[in-house]
Amino acid sequence: MNRTDRLVAMVMYMQGRRVVTAEELARHFEVTVRTIYRDVSALGEAGVPVTGEAGVGYSLVKSYHLPPVALTADEAAALFVGGEMVKRFTDASLHEPMGTALDKLRAVLPRERQDHVERLSRHTVVMERSCGGTAPGGQPWLMAVQRAVMLGCVLRLGYVGKARTEETTRDVEPLGVVFYGGTWYLVGWCRLRGDYRHFRVDRIRALEQRPEKFEPRQDFSLTEHLKESMRKADTIPARVWISQLALPRANRESYATLVQEVAGEGGAEFSLFTSSLDWLANWILSFGGEVEALEPAALRENVQAKVSALVARHRMEEPLVFAAAEA
Repeated sequence: MNRTDRLVAMVMYMQGRRVVTAEELARHFEVTVRTIYRDVSALGEAGVPVTGEAGVGYSLVKSYHLPPVALTADEAAALFVGGEMVKRFTDASLHEPMGTALDKLRAVLPRERQDHVERLSRHTVVMERSCGGTAPGGQPWLMAVQRAVMLGCVLRLGYVGKARTEETTRDVEPLGVVFYGGTWYLVGWCRLRGDYRHFRVDRIRALEQRPEKFEPRQDFSLTEHLKESMRKADTIPARVWISQLALPRANRESYATLVQEVAGEGGAEFSLFTSSLDWLANWILSFGGEVEALEPAALRENVQAKVSALVARHRMEEPLVFAAAEA
């Protein structure tokens, strides 16, 4: 951030707070306190009414306000995606105010950026969480992927696939971004494979936005594509017992619909489909004793093996011996 941008950002930061200290500003903008002193002096010389009191901090005169600042396309996209995450993963009491806030955001955007955000909203799907957690290392290319989806530009990716072998170069037509299994995916037409593919964003090693734009694929629906992908992936039938205490979380985190079969005291048996018995075993263990694997036998064996490995890891080599206290 250059100095001019930092000075404007400092005014916006102070405008949203009653009092801020030089140390707080230095931490936020990642500069020294001495630099903040010089910046505050420069704002005063430019006519910005900053008042300061030793031991208290800086504040703007109440009557002073910056004119509305236009959001960049990336900023608008970030707020929209953050809003979708809030609506999906937080308490229902936040859903309506977040929705109205996003509507207000769209209303103040320039027409071109409204179109970009509208395109992104049609091509972004946030699905339920899983017990897998978020992908390690973060998602450094997510904003660039979202930008390409909004603009309809071809991406050239350096990508490491599931087998984690050598990096391959892929030219991809980005069709949407999806959050599932605890991480973000780019859904696109891979020109190398000649088919639709899901690219984990955290496995992208290099990204270049090409000047070429592609025509939308008229036969493609992101929602229908995801339904079909999940139907093909969830092929292994399983049965589990879930306690009443664990059922709300299980319903939130299960991609496939849990079908209740036998109700009993304290819980019920459910059938479901999964693409991985190993994943399902980890998910069951994350509930402690509130979920039990019933079928298939391979699932129960998988759970037992993981429990045995956990016990072995925490087993003490020698029992602790406590000496009697001297009288």
